[in-house]
Amino acid sequence: MAADPIRVGIVLREQDLGAWAGRLPELAERAIAAGIDHLTVGDHVSFAGGHGADGLIQAAALLAAHPELSVQTGVYLLSLRHPAVVARQLATIAQLAPGRFVFGVGVGGDDPRELELCGIDPRERGARTTEALRCLRLLMEGEEVEFRGRFFDLRGAIRPAPAPPIPILVGGRSDAALVRAGQLGDGWLALWVSPRRFAEAVARIDSAAADAGRAGVRWGHALQLWAGFGASPEDARRRLATAMQGAYSLPFERFERYAPCGPPAAIAGALAPYLELGCRRFNFVPEGTSLPAAMEAAVEVKALLADPLA
Repeated sequence: MAADPIRVGIVLREQDLGAWAGRLPELAERAIAAGIDHLTVGDHVSFAGGHGADGLIQAAALLAAHPELSVQTGVYLLSLRHPAVVARQLATIAQLAPGRFVFGVGVGGDDPRELELCGIDPRERGARTTEALRCLRLLMEGEEVEFRGRFFDLRGAIRPAPAPPIPILVGGRSDAALVRAGQLGDGWLALWVSPRRFAEAVARIDSAAADAGRAGVRWGHALQLWAGFGASPEDARRRLATAMQGAYSLPFERFERYAPCGPPAAIAGALAPYLELGCRRFNFVPEGTSLPAAMEAAVEVKALLADPLA
């Protein structure tokens, strides 16, 4: 079976959306013209003192901005929502933009106050995400659903079912997250992992899928990473360190091994081991001289991964 094509995406941060507000068609056109395969958006109800943006609203706005643009959430905090409502939102997106959306989900928890604001016990976010995802899978089949679980009681249907089905990528690094991906996902959305850990995680996902009786899944594993783009590795590192320390309030050295810096060739070299392990989808949280420049550099990385001798 031929390998899936390499795809690169750009993760839009809150400041990117603010800078391009009112110009989303232009942003989408630039991404497509540059050769970017998809744009990725995050999701928060109230993070770090009230910040954030709804992932599905962002996705819908971008999908409406251009008929050829593909969009992914990375990641949507499913534990904060009722799965029936999310299933309806996804079915609507599928009707308006069939085949152009990938649903990346995760548990969140970086800011426990966000969960508490939504009435969710932070200690239950993992179990709640698993159950909500199980419900979502059932609802997205378009059939009548009867489900009684720990968190949700469902009786009803969401029609029409998304066609084609919306791929689901499951984020998280814990063993529970990997089992969730194997049981309920179409792929794993990796973050902060070395190549060795990536290989171990993929093996665990395969094992969980086999235990769940899921044979022959064509996985769409993805790696999401911060990257500093620039001709000078030193300048790229300096910009990326400033951005990440501002975002996480932690020293850049905590992230440096997972966040490559420099020209496209250096970044492609850092990603080659993941490509060899079967990862075909890379989402860059870019730090560069500008967002359009970062898009062009990401596409250069894609070309080098596809043909290192080019």
